[in-house]
Amino acid sequence: MTREVTALPKAHLHLHFTGSMRVETVRELAQQHGIRLPDALVTGYPPKLARATDERGWFRFQRLYDAARACVRGEADMRRIVREAAHDDAAEGSRWLEIQVDPTSYAPFVGGITPALEIVLDEARSVSSDGRIGVAVVVAASRMRHPLEARTLARLAARYAGDDAGHVVGFGLSNDERRGVIAEFGPAFAIARRAGLALVPHGGELLGAQAVMETLEHLDPDRIGHGVRSVEDPAVLDAVAESGVTLEVCPGSNVALGVYGTAEEVPLRRIVEAGIPVALGADDPLLFGNRLAAQYAAARELGFDDAGLAALARGSLCGSRAPEHVRAAALADVDSWLATPSSS
Repeated sequence: MTREVTALPKAHLHLHFTGSMRVETVRELAQQHGIRLPDALVTGYPPKLARATDERGWFRFQRLYDAARACVRGEADMRRIVREAAHDDAAEGSRWLEIQVDPTSYAPFVGGITPALEIVLDEARSVSSDGRIGVAVVVAASRMRHPLEARTLARLAARYAGDDAGHVVGFGLSNDERRGVIAEFGPAFAIARRAGLALVPHGGELLGAQAVMETLEHLDPDRIGHGVRSVEDPAVLDAVAESGVTLEVCPGSNVALGVYGTAEEVPLRRIVEAGIPVALGADDPLLFGNRLAAQYAAARELGFDDAGLAALARGSLCGSRAPEHVRAAALADVDSWLATPSSS
């Protein structure tokens, strides 16, 4: 007895700006700007990624990501990405999207990091105006760059902090977990914390449970991107549960990057049974070939019934920075979804 996952109200809290692109969009932008794409984004799509848990596999993933990002060459392209991400999420039942962006990547084409962020925020505000979905922004620093740059981005994020669509609601830390020293990013997260932003660093996908523990200790996060490998150490799993942190679990990403061999190996059930709130996310649909609804379908394959899927949707909404009226309405609609007779 199942209900349509696309009709289940939910929030999407783990979606990267470049990685959110439709493959058709990146191909059109490449043609428009005279850029040659790797075969994996053309005839070989979706990409067959090597294990990103080793250096060669990560390099292949990063090369494809950089190729897609190079196709984004100005304001119109940036606005299109935000608009299409919002429309795609709304079509899959998402009521609230927190899209993650590093404005330094697009700054050279629009006059700096401030205009880059303002373009994303303005389009987020515009696409939210019809009420189908609210779109807010998480500013993300990169572990590949100096922690001082993270402080600059945290100050920028703080200037645009707010609690509604079209504002910055969070501050993150992304890219290769094996780079940088997590404690050195603490000052940047302290700036974001003082501004009232949600602290949402990545951790515990490419590296194991100790990386999750270090993230908890040094950054005091509200959510952790991934965090799935906390299951490798019962003490760390308990610490995550006691902290109240929400884990942004992305099954499609975990399998595509070789962290787990199959969707059945993703430890979503163990995380939920430990009492840890979960928000399912699609991470980088462009490279992994699946969007938000597919993550709920994967959870169903892991044995989550409709009540379990509804609980995951509630976890995403409660872990979000959606305004209270948006959250309350969506939670009520989750109950209605569950109360509606299933189709089969």
